[in-house]
Amino acid sequence: MIWWIVKRDLLLAMRRRSDVLTTLFFFIIVVSLFPLGVGPEPNILRAMASGVVWVAALLASMLSLGRMFSGDYADGTLEQMLLSPASLAALVMGKAISHWLVTGVPLVLMAPVLGIQYDLPGEALLVLTLSLLLGTPVLSLIGAIGAALTLGLRGGGVLVSILVLPLYIPVLIFGTGAVEASSAGMEFGAHFSILGAFLLISIVFSPWATAASLRISMG
Repeated sequence: MIWWIVKRDLLLAMRRRSDVLTTLFFFIIVVSLFPLGVGPEPNILRAMASGVVWVAALLASMLSLGRMFSGDYADGTLEQMLLSPASLAALVMGKAISHWLVTGVPLVLMAPVLGIQYDLPGEALLVLTLSLLLGTPVLSLIGAIGAALTLGLRGGGVLVSILVLPLYIPVLIFGTGAVEASSAGMEFGAHFSILGAFLLISIVFSPWATAASLRISMG
């Protein structure tokens, strides 16, 4: 069932490429504007690189949260999913995976290219990419809860930002901390361990919380 949902959502995303490209271009533009505004000083750029890239990735992920369930809600597909005998938590996991594949993976792939603008060394670029690879699935899983709670509400985009942004902060802190530790020549494995723990906890609890939120919103 998870594979069916992922395959279906990826097919729909390819038919709506503008939504996917909007998120990616937003990420690229935000990251690229900071070096132009701050100036070419390498030390300043290296110091702010991880924070800028992570914040841009977080905002880009939030930009697409409203579309996670809204299309299925509008055409009645979500109601049929709720009535089906399949596990709703499994359906939610499929939606979160497809959201990450459409929004998170392109951000991860673009991050090392954009990091060159900040004069990051090779090891720091690798750590930045790996931290995003661990952290962006957490953003999708946590964001699914907020998207489900605000489904069908007016101004849902603002509400989902208010709900999920505090939960994103620990991921942001340890994601940027890993890159800063690498740049300073310190051990960064602990940051990856904590990001991995966040990912495992999100995988376990987020589908059930999102499924309960969908039942409340559809009830």
